[in-house]
Amino acid sequence: MTRTVKPSILLLLLLGFFLNGCATTNKSATADTNTSASASVPANTSTSTSTTPPVATSPAAVSNTPTTTGASANTSVKADNDLKDGQETLGMPVFKSTGPAAHPTTFRSKQDPWEPVNRKIFGFNETVDDYLFRPVAKGYRWVMPDPLEIAVGNVFSNLRDIPITLNNLLQLKFNNALTSSMRVVVNTTAGLGGVVDVATRVGLEKHDEDFGQTLGYYGVSSGPYVVLPFFGPSSTRDAPASIVDAVMDPVFVGSFFVAPFIGPIVGSARTTDTRASLLKLEKTLEEAALDKYEFMREAYLQRRRNLVHDGNPPKKTEDEDTE
Repeated sequence: MTRTVKPSILLLLLLGFFLNGCATTNKSATADTNTSASASVPANTSTSTSTTPPVATSPAAVSNTPTTTGASANTSVKADNDLKDGQETLGMPVFKSTGPAAHPTTFRSKQDPWEPVNRKIFGFNETVDDYLFRPVAKGYRWVMPDPLEIAVGNVFSNLRDIPITLNNLLQLKFNNALTSSMRVVVNTTAGLGGVVDVATRVGLEKHDEDFGQTLGYYGVSSGPYVVLPFFGPSSTRDAPASIVDAVMDPVFVGSFFVAPFIGPIVGSARTTDTRASLLKLEKTLEEAALDKYEFMREAYLQRRRNLVHDGNPPKKTEDEDTE
């Protein structure tokens, strides 16, 4: 009896071990399958978001896809598309992870290549004018009665007709030279030394010529715009020409034939009278100019261009404006 029981127990034990091993193998295989399946879903999702825009999926697929990964992928794609659209609207090349390209550098005008230095000198002149020339001009107008101020201005205008006549002769404008010389004769005699502007009343037109215009008449280019300390706007042509204008100036020449203190006094009086005549234009200039420097530059260059060509300047070319 004992011999028949022992083999049965042994067989049962072997069968139990066999079934337990099969169950363990099936459980491990199921776990491996689930793990590979769950790992493959995010990989596919990542691949699809990096190559193509996100598409609609079934609820089951959405439930198997991690929510955080899908949201970040959609946000990244949207940001890249917005950046690309914005850059294409501006007509700029598309660079990832960068802002819009910088604006092109503007070319400096050929007429004002030394603008930074000119602006500093312009600021210096403005300071000197604020603290010296403008207060003196205002005091001059306050002290001088209007008729006397007009008389002083007429005297200096009459003296100015002498270099105007010489420059008209240099430019071979003989009719204008005759008119300017007749103005000097009439105003000096009938106008009591120029106190009264009789010449204008009788129809003798006043011209405005200087040696800078004479050089321009013979084809000398204006050159770059420059601002001179104390003297203000000028150009590389007009600045040297002002030396010749000083030699032609009756006040300068006459100062050598009178007492030494008379020349500076007359010159200062003329400068003050000229500055006082500009006081009326200051308010208009301040209201009209967003950039006073640029306004003064354009006004000066345009005026000089008109004077050189006697009010009929040729059309500008694009090369004259920018380089």
